[in-house]
Amino acid sequence: MRNIPEYDLSTAVWHKSSYSGGGGNECLEVTHDFPTLVPVRDSKTPHGPKLVFRASAWSAFVKAVRI
Repeated sequence: MRNIPEYDLSTAVWHKSSYSGGGGNECLEVTHDFPTLVPVRDSKTPHGPKLVFRASAWSAFVKAVRI
């Protein structure tokens, strides 16, 4: 089993995606406070779980969904 590191995201500044729905129910937030990582959370549950991606993996994901 691989050891998964914990990241302190308590002081992160979160930004709502410009593609999130206008009704406030479909909001994805990211923080750019970590140069090699992209933490992501659901704005409806800001204290809930977060996903942390390598920046290269996040870039590949964004590129793939834009096609």
